Amino acid sequence: MTTLVVVALVVVVAVVATLIVRGRRSTRGAPVAPPRAAAPELLVSETAPLPDLTRVNVRDRLGNSRGLFDRLRTLSPGTINEDDARAVEEVLLRSDVGRETTAVALEQLRRRGAPEGIVSALREILLAGFVTDRALTTAAGPGRVPVWLFVGVNGVGKTTTIGKVAHFQRAAGRKVLLAAGDTFRAAAADQLEQWATRTGSDIVRAGEGADPGSVVHDAIGRAHARAFDLVLADTAGRRANSANLLDELAKVRRVADREPGQVVETLLVIDGTTGQNALSQVREFHQAAHVSGIVLTKLDGTARGGIAVALEREFALPVKLVGLGEGVDDLVAFDPQEFVDALLGA
Repeated sequence: MTTLVVVALVVVVAVVATLIVRGRRSTRGAPVAPPRAAAPELLVSETAPLPDLTRVNVRDRLGNSRGLFDRLRTLSPGTINEDDARAVEEVLLRSDVGRETTAVALEQLRRRGAPEGIVSALREILLAGFVTDRALTTAAGPGRVPVWLFVGVNGVGKTTTIGKVAHFQRAAGRKVLLAAGDTFRAAAADQLEQWATRTGSDIVRAGEGADPGSVVHDAIGRAHARAFDLVLADTAGRRANSANLLDELAKVRRVADREPGQVVETLLVIDGTTGQNALSQVREFHQAAHVSGIVLTKLDGTARGGIAVALEREFALPVKLVGLGEGVDDLVAFDPQEFVDALLGA
């Protein structure tokens, strides 16, 4: 009996304790969150406009080349001493203007001096080495279809250049046909077909290994029958020291120049990063395909833009277009004055 009484008392005490604890918790209420810090005041009242990327800035893209000429800006104007001459020679050679142009520049600087500074004197000397006529021909003889033939070694950006040219010609209102004459690489024809779709151009292509002359011939026939304004013909990348391949390129050019076609431009595409090797490429391709102008690509990278000066002075062939980036609008007409000013930072 006594045991039961003790157990009952323990249970009663536990129940009473539980009720007391619950009562205390209910009086506390829900926890209150600490107050939030006030939002900071707006520190910027105006936003800067986004940069305009539609206009290619040649000066910005030639920053790698222009940096070489910073050294010459510290030289005093007036008579050129031998230390100055050595500095000029080093900078010009490193910027890829070539030995011939460098020799001419040094001779004139020693003879005339640089009364307004060496950079100003070099600007005049470099501009004098450019040819004057760099227009692109888009018209052929009566009843004939104008053809632009694109030549060059592998990897210079030839097919991409054709696509960008098609973009500009279409924007000018011309009806353009692309000829996939690089039949040695299926990827080249596929890439050109993508450009045809992108630019709203037509294209003629054949299977891998087909005769490139036949592709160009068929493209000209279609262009003549359907009143196209311009044929842009790709060719297989050639090694400039391969006589057989260059002979085949000469054959393609002869085919493209037969009625109803007429080759009005043969554009040699050169990678600007190849430096002085570009001179040997021009020499070989000009002999095989009668080059009318040069497209200089990849000048936005590690290329030193002085190669444009070397090419024109040595071969009297105009640089007609320059590639300054990967965008479709990054292929621009070459302007010697703008180019030299951007190169020198003038």
